[in-house]
Amino acid sequence: MDNKDQAQHKVEQIARLARIEITEDERRSLGGQFAQILEYVDALKQVPVEGVPPMRGLHKNDAATREDRVVPSALPPEILRNAPARKDGMFKIPKVIE
Repeated sequence: MDNKDQAQHKVEQIARLARIEITEDERRSLGGQFAQILEYVDALKQVPVEGVPPMRGLHKNDAATREDRVVPSALPPEILRNAPARKDGMFKIPKVIE
């Protein structure tokens, strides 16, 4: 089984897991696109990265923080006015745990 056939097989598996129906044309098209993505990833694996520090984000200052401080916020009646349901001055939500 070549790369394109493997990619088409993976597309079939993913479609089955996602419970979506795809046509034969879609399977071939998506399989071809998936094969191209996998080829690109294989090409990236060949890039020398020795000595390159790992990135933690796209921005240099991705760990910027600010001091926590108490600030005034909206009054509860103003907040609760938009709530679909409220009880005793609090949001009322449907029970989610039995």
